[in-house]
Amino acid sequence: MVINLSEHHSLVSNWVAEIRNIDVQNDRMRFRRNLERIGEVAAYEISKQLPWKIQETSTPLGTHESKVLEHQPVLATILRAGLPLHNGMLNYFDKADNAFVSAYRKHNRDGSFEISLEYMSSPVIDNRVLIISDPMLATGASIIKTIQHMKNEGNPAAIHIVVAIACTVGIESIIRECGQNITIWCGDIDDEITAKGYIVPGLGDAGDLAYGKKIQN
Repeated sequence: MVINLSEHHSLVSNWVAEIRNIDVQNDRMRFRRNLERIGEVAAYEISKQLPWKIQETSTPLGTHESKVLEHQPVLATILRAGLPLHNGMLNYFDKADNAFVSAYRKHNRDGSFEISLEYMSSPVIDNRVLIISDPMLATGASIIKTIQHMKNEGNPAAIHIVVAIACTVGIESIIRECGQNITIWCGDIDDEITAKGYIVPGLGDAGDLAYGKKIQN
């Protein structure tokens, strides 16, 4: 299932417009906050699909049968660009366990690149809902490799992917390589990708816009 949160006009489409806007992008705090807010909305929408149970809650005047989450999800993010989205979801899933993955594009002299995954810190994910965040879903290679690596450690009950902007090519790759039982939540969806794997019109490099330019080796 693929859900475009900007398909119907909402505040999400306003925030996506701002993170795309070159005149607003120079404000790193606003850029990070907009990604965080997209993460918050995604967390709220995902929460509607999670299993719940009845819990007896004591109040000053009696008891109430409350609906609460049956289990907490695992929130995973791809460092470093995914941190603002992750923080937004953590604002809502404030009791969730967390996983962190270092996966990045390792560029070759001919202009091609491969995904290097060098680090992962994760709780047990067997039979749990796994939510992976990364602001840009371009070719899908980073997320595919992250899912494959995490599945070596356990078999999640369901996987949700949260991105600010996705490309149709990357969406198709994830569906093809990772199978069913995956839901992709997008702030918006673009159809074009460059030969170097950048989304058009996209927004540029989300990690650099959030935290400053990095050294390219």
